[in-house]
Amino acid sequence: MDRLYVIQTLIKRWKFKNYLEIGVFTGHVFFRVPGYSKVAVDPDFAFGPARKLGKSLMNPGNFFNRYFQKSSDEFFSRDAPLMYAKKPLDIALVDGMHEYSYALRDIENSLRFLSADGVVIVHDCNPTQAEHACSFEEYQAREYSGIWNGDVWKAILYLRSQRNDLRVMVLDCDHGIGIIRKGESDEKLPYTPEEIAAFTFDDFHRNREKWLDLKPPGHLYKHF
Repeated sequence: MDRLYVIQTLIKRWKFKNYLEIGVFTGHVFFRVPGYSKVAVDPDFAFGPARKLGKSLMNPGNFFNRYFQKSSDEFFSRDAPLMYAKKPLDIALVDGMHEYSYALRDIENSLRFLSADGVVIVHDCNPTQAEHACSFEEYQAREYSGIWNGDVWKAILYLRSQRNDLRVMVLDCDHGIGIIRKGESDEKLPYTPEEIAAFTFDDFHRNREKWLDLKPPGHLYKHF
């Protein structure tokens, strides 16, 4: 099970319409998501008009895509308020910059425009090795080689500690797929923002199941 499968399953199950993807890159996931109301946000798309046309011929819904080549902060500040004023966001994939502050901002901004029954999906929540959870500077230093999940896990821990109005869990597949919905939390964790910022990968490794509310992939069908 990967993030595309999760997104496709939720769209089919809940008949979601408005889809947003933060961090699109080559469009590997974005172009394969079904629907006719899809928004792509990335400061540097790794595809051009020819790929857009080819993917539209394969999936006609892609003819109606909207592309915003800019930072997610700029998109949420300038474009999202008008775009989602009448028809809220149904489902979003947050897969942009894999750093705590960026991921948390993208999640919370997505939640601002999310419908009451909507879902935010977050990729890269469960790094298995310390090198996968390194900083962006360290990832740059190794010339962008290997897996980089960053410290997105801290955004999940923050939400589970600071927000009473969200239900948050992580599926144990595809580097950790976070699923966030509105609703009273099942279990609030006790950590302060200062503690979360200071936690290391070793801290996370010792507590990952509890901190993430880590679930087997099949839990998707039970939870939804």
